[in-house]
Amino acid sequence: MIAVVGHPDLTVPTLALLEEELRSRLADRARTGRAGLVRAGKGLPVAFGRAARKAGLALVTVLPSLSGVPAYIAEPDRKAAGELLLLSQMVRLVEYDPGDRASCIGADEALVRSCARVLAIWDGSPSNGRDATAHLVAYARSHGVDVEVLWPRGAEHRTVPPAEARGVCGLTGRSPRTTD
Repeated sequence: MIAVVGHPDLTVPTLALLEEELRSRLADRARTGRAGLVRAGKGLPVAFGRAARKAGLALVTVLPSLSGVPAYIAEPDRKAAGELLLLSQMVRLVEYDPGDRASCIGADEALVRSCARVLAIWDGSPSNGRDATAHLVAYARSHGVDVEVLWPRGAEHRTVPPAEARGVCGLTGRSPRTTD
């Protein structure tokens, strides 16, 4: 299985650029019967899901659950989760509290360990309390998971001040709960 991790604040032009780049990279893996793993959320997960579908790669979407019941997905991720569910061949419920950063990171680490490869959409910057990409890359490498870093020419993400950085975690780096 192939998971994708990356910056949560990729620009719209970067997401478009990545979708095409991911499609071409995933096509080879589709021919070998692999599957892609993504946690439901907007931005990179949707770009990965669309690319996987175009490449013919099976997609598994991860949803949070609490006591075996799917957890509430807050906006802005709800619409994206719906699209990912439509693109997916399988849905995987993972037990964690989407409102608890430590719980999110623990779930992400378990997902990374379950994969043979991680595609990291990462500019090489360190973790900052908001963006768990650097942590997940280091974690994958320390557990023998193959990591492929992808940061195409012209890719951008916006830098968020530390005051806005609280409470974000996950394969997508999205805030676990936001108000509608």
